[in-house]
Amino acid sequence: MSDTQSQSAHLSPSEYHRHVMAGLQPAWRYDGGDVVAWQRRLRRKLRDLLGYAAQPKTPLNVRQVWRRAHPLGVIEKIVFTSEPFADVPAYVCLPKNGQPPYSFMICLQGHSTGMHVSIGVQREDETQPFDSPGDRDFALGCLARGIAALCIEQRSFGERREQVQKKISTHGCHDAAMQALLLGKTLIGERVYDVDRGIDYLAARGDADMRRIGVMGNSGGGTTTIYAAALLSRLAFAMPSCAFCTFRDSIGSIYHCADNYVPGILKVADMGDVLGLFAPRPVVVVAGKDDDIFPISGVRTAFEQLRRIYAAAGAEDACRLVVGAGGHRFYAADAWPGMLDFMRGASY
Repeated sequence: MSDTQSQSAHLSPSEYHRHVMAGLQPAWRYDGGDVVAWQRRLRRKLRDLLGYAAQPKTPLNVRQVWRRAHPLGVIEKIVFTSEPFADVPAYVCLPKNGQPPYSFMICLQGHSTGMHVSIGVQREDETQPFDSPGDRDFALGCLARGIAALCIEQRSFGERREQVQKKISTHGCHDAAMQALLLGKTLIGERVYDVDRGIDYLAARGDADMRRIGVMGNSGGGTTTIYAAALLSRLAFAMPSCAFCTFRDSIGSIYHCADNYVPGILKVADMGDVLGLFAPRPVVVVAGKDDDIFPISGVRTAFEQLRRIYAAAGAEDACRLVVGAGGHRFYAADAWPGMLDFMRGASY
């Protein structure tokens, strides 16, 4: 093939995929009508795509690792069993200026060194401080506002990184994501299941207000937040950060880690529809103006679809978008005022 022919030929696989995506209309996209009936149908389909099958729940078998006073309250480290051979380290953070029953936020870090970022300590020595970049010290932000936090270590991150295989991908989530696909599962679905078991743990504690459980996270934690909100009826609030966008403008256009992908989802629904399954419960979507992973133009397009669904559910005011001035990070000062309005009942 000559250089001229090569330049005019379409040889890159992404050219074909983008061509298909450009003409694709998700079959189950919300397009008016009974929003509750639509949610019921799409939620059932989403469970199938995620490989999120109903299963008997194993005992939580909660173990305490340590408990310490903190200037903002008390932090306890525990481990609970989500399912056989899947144990979940977590921090339970109770605010000094709060009283039970506590409102809880389940906090989820993304691609980072782990959940330790949420409480601002070193992973290998939890007695030593860590400067959490980009407002990612989620639990400390909760405690400062009188909200309790449950910080879950997500599968493939931090203490739950792959440690058994002889050869491990340089991208920590890749191996688990691919193995889940072999089993008809997805890593996203498995992470959502851990959130569900975290809610079981909060219910068993006896000091949580089970009507006021929220979920939040940035990047990979924001992705789990979106899917957990879509599937888990016991969640009352959601605050996904730097994870919400159209599929075509985000994971369909640039390199992303394998844990972002759900087989066949774009033929069914876009991300605005997925998060629309949370309506009419309050959601604050957080984005960065200069986030090159989840571009703001795609965020705004997805948010318009989300707002349409919330309007159909009679809850347009329960759906907010806040845009920080920088890139791929959390924006506490922008995000928390709206969420606190919802949690205090001002707009809910």
